[in-house]
Amino acid sequence: MPRKQPTARQERLGRELRKLREAAGLTAREAARLLGAVPVTMSQIESGVAGVSETRVRRLAAHYDCADAELIDALVEIATDRTRGWWEDYRDALSPAFLDLAELEHHATSMQVIGTAHVPGLLQTEDYARAVLAYRVPELPEAELAPRVAHRMRRRSVLSREGAAPFEAVIHESVLRTRVADRRVAREQLVELLAQSERPNITLRVIPFDVDGFGGASSMMLYTAGRVPALDTVQRDAPYGSVFLDAAAQLLAMRTLFRKVESVALEPAESRDYIHRLAKEL
Repeated sequence: MPRKQPTARQERLGRELRKLREAAGLTAREAARLLGAVPVTMSQIESGVAGVSETRVRRLAAHYDCADAELIDALVEIATDRTRGWWEDYRDALSPAFLDLAELEHHATSMQVIGTAHVPGLLQTEDYARAVLAYRVPELPEAELAPRVAHRMRRRSVLSREGAAPFEAVIHESVLRTRVADRRVAREQLVELLAQSERPNITLRVIPFDVDGFGGASSMMLYTAGRVPALDTVQRDAPYGSVFLDAAAQLLAMRTLFRKVESVALEPAESRDYIHRLAKEL
């Protein structure tokens, strides 16, 4: 039965299969014929509306002359994944973008984030998150705000679970000095960053105000690595919600952006000292 609303992960699988088909120079009709299916079936698979079995993924890859075994295995993993993540508890309370982001982070093999507006979501305290999420027009009623805050707090578990993926964060000093709520919340957030930076999988670096060569005030992004580089994804905030980028040129640009921003940041030990000094000022 066709899915009413495929997830971003399911849609990504479909797009990757379409890329392989187009690289092979085949039409959707020809690919469907290879599967013994009608053309609409291929359309539904490539849009993520219909699921696809491991057998069909491997059969299509063989017909497409795809020799990248690691990519094929990664696509099979997505196609056969039946995990019901904790984020599904929020399906009736939040928009799909919230769930897609949590699923993206759950499956990431590493993450890199740039924070030039707010502390990255995975590092926020509950009070900081509530202040950020509540600051909108029109204001959210508590019935809508509460699940957003709870969802953001549950996302944090990806950093502390067994075998947690490496997480690199570069944060500008303006973010650390901005009080989204009051002095207490600001101090607790800085203390939380110091605590998180002690985790072996977390690297936290700060860009001070007085550094030369930083023009990236609009560089906010989350770069998540997939099982293979071709399945990397970037999440960026837009005026009306999250945007997910996965075109090869976009991924290359975002990797370059992260390296540029990271190059002017303090080293981790210096960054911890910097945050500690800021916390003492509050």
